Amino acid sequence: MTNIRCVTFSGKTEGRHNDVVTTVLDYLLDNPVVIVLLMVGAGLLLWRAKRRSIRIPAMALLACSTALLAWKVAHANVLHHLSGNVVLTLFLLVGAGMLLGHVKVKGVSLGAAAVLFCGIALAAWGAAASTPIEVPKELGTLGLAIFTFAIGIQSGPNFFHVIRTAGGPLAILLSVLGVAALTAVGVGRLLGLKAAMIAGAFAGAVTNTPALAAAGNAASLAGDKGGPGDATVAYAVTYLYGVIGMLFFCLLALRYRRSDKDTPSPLINRTIRVEREDGPLLGNIVETISGQLRFSRLRRGERGPITRPTNKDRLHKDDLITVVGTQEAVNQAIKAVGHGSSHSLIEDRKYLDFRRITVSDPKLAGRTIGELDIDNRFGATISRVRRGDVDMVGTPELVLQQGDRVRVVGPTGRMKEISTYFGDSSRGLSSINPVALGLGMALGIFIGEWKFLTPTGATFSIGSAAGTLLVGLIFGRIGRIGRFVTAMPFTATAVLSEFGLLVFLAQAGTKAGGEIAHAFTGGDWWRIFVTGFLVTTIVGLGIYVSMRWVVKMGGTRLSGLIGGVQTQPAILAFANERTGADPRVALGYAMVYPVAMIVKIFIAQVLGGL
Repeated sequence: MTNIRCVTFSGKTEGRHNDVVTTVLDYLLDNPVVIVLLMVGAGLLLWRAKRRSIRIPAMALLACSTALLAWKVAHANVLHHLSGNVVLTLFLLVGAGMLLGHVKVKGVSLGAAAVLFCGIALAAWGAAASTPIEVPKELGTLGLAIFTFAIGIQSGPNFFHVIRTAGGPLAILLSVLGVAALTAVGVGRLLGLKAAMIAGAFAGAVTNTPALAAAGNAASLAGDKGGPGDATVAYAVTYLYGVIGMLFFCLLALRYRRSDKDTPSPLINRTIRVEREDGPLLGNIVETISGQLRFSRLRRGERGPITRPTNKDRLHKDDLITVVGTQEAVNQAIKAVGHGSSHSLIEDRKYLDFRRITVSDPKLAGRTIGELDIDNRFGATISRVRRGDVDMVGTPELVLQQGDRVRVVGPTGRMKEISTYFGDSSRGLSSINPVALGLGMALGIFIGEWKFLTPTGATFSIGSAAGTLLVGLIFGRIGRIGRFVTAMPFTATAVLSEFGLLVFLAQAGTKAGGEIAHAFTGGDWWRIFVTGFLVTTIVGLGIYVSMRWVVKMGGTRLSGLIGGVQTQPAILAFANERTGADPRVALGYAMVYPVAMIVKIFIAQVLGGL
C-alpha cells in the first residue's frame, strides 16, 4: 500500500477530516481501476453536460484522477525501474538537470547546479515512496576526481605564479573557517546538540563529504556509537542551504565583475614609425617596457622588404615596425620609439606571411616557445598563442600545450613547412592524453587516500578530489617530464571537467535527497538547521566582504574562490556559466581548494571528538 503522509492539524474535526482523506486516497491508489472509472465518468460529464455548475466539478475530478493515476504509474513503474538502473538514472538526471539549468529567471540560471537539485528531488520522491534511488558513491568519486584533475591541468600554468601572492587570502580563509567552527560549537551547545551533530552540521554547511567522514570517525573514537549516524543526519539537514547560500554570495560577487581591475587586456597590433635618431637596439627597448609584447615585422624605409626583427637589430629614423601586445605595453612601445603609423605591414604578405596553426604534434607539447627555436629553424616568430578563448603574447618562456593555436609570422615560402612542423591537425584539440590522465589520476587518488596522523591519535585523508587536484596542478605546470607529456589540450580538459562535474552532482544530489526525508523527521532538525545556517552565512559573508574590500579581489576571481572555499563544484559551474568559463574563475577555485579541504577535515575531526 502506498503511504501518504498528511499534515496533522489541531482539533478533532480536522483530525477526522484528515483520516477520511487518507483512507480515500489509499483506497484509490490501491485500486487503479476505480481511478480509471472516475476519469471516464468525468470525461463523459464534460462531453455531455452544458451547465457550468456541472462542467467545473467534472473538470476538477478529471484533473485529480489523472494526477492520481500518473502518481500510481510513476510509483509502480518509473521509480522502481530507476531504482534498479543506475546508468539510466545518472544520464536522466544529467539531461533533465541541464535542461532545467538553462532556464533563466530574470537573467539568472542555475546551470549545472540544477543537476544537483534534480537529484535531491528525485531521491526524496523515491524515499517518500519507499523506493530508494541513489547513484553509487564510486561513480561520484570518479566524476569528482576527473573534474578536479582537469581543473588542475587548466589552472597549473598560472597557479604557482598566483599562489606566491595568495598568503593574505589563505590567512583570511583560515580565520573565517575558525570563526565559523567556534560559532557552530557555541550555538550547537546552546541549543543542546551533541558533538557529532555539531560536527555533521558544520560539514554539511561547508558541503564537504570528507569532513563528514572525519566527524563520524572522531565521534566513534570518542565513544559515541551513534555518532556517525547523527553526523550524517545533521549533514543532510544543512547541506542544501550550504549550496544555495553560497550560490547567493557567488551571485553577489559576479554582480560587480564588470569593474574588475584584473581583467586581461586584449592583445592588439600596431605599426610604429620610428622617430629616434640614436639607433637604439631593439632588445634594450624591450627591457624598458613593462608588460608582454613582441615585435613581429620590420621595414627599413617606405619600400624596403619586410623582415622579422630580432633583439640585435638597431632601429633607424623612419623605419616601420609592428608590435603585438597588451594595450598598455603597446602604448609604452609607441612612446619609446616614435608614433603610431597609418601603414599596416600585416597587409603586405609578399615577404612575410602569418597563419594560425594548431599545435597537434605531441612532441612539441610541454615545451616553451624558446625551446622550439623556430627563429633560427624557420626564420619565424610566434606572436600570439590562443588557448581556449584567451589570447596570450608568445613570450619565450610560455609553455605550449597540445591544442594551442599559435599565430606564426614567417617567410611566405616556408609557411607550409612550418605548419607541418606543428602538426596543424584538429586531432590536437581533442586528444585526452590517456597516459597522463591515467597515471595522474592514479597518483592523485593514492595521495588522496593516504592516511595522515593527527595530534589526537586519529587519522584522516584529504580525499581523492584534493589529491587529483594537486597532481593536476603540478602536471599542468611542468608540461613535460623528458619524453612524457603531462599536459592536456584545453578543449579536452574542458570536456572532461564538465562531464566529471555532472556525474558528481547527480550522485551528490541523490545521496542528499535520500537522507533529507529521514533527517527532517527528528525533533532536532531545526536546531541543526539554525547551526548550519549560521556557519554557511558566516563563511560566505566573511569571504565576500574580506576579499572584496580588504584584498580588493575582482568579482570574477572571487566567484571561483567562493566555490573553492566551499569545496563545492556546483558553485564553480554556476560561475563558469555566468562568465563564459573565464580562466580567472578556475584559478580562484584552485587557489584555495586544497587548503580549504584539509582545514575543513581537521576542524570536523576536532568538533566530532569534543
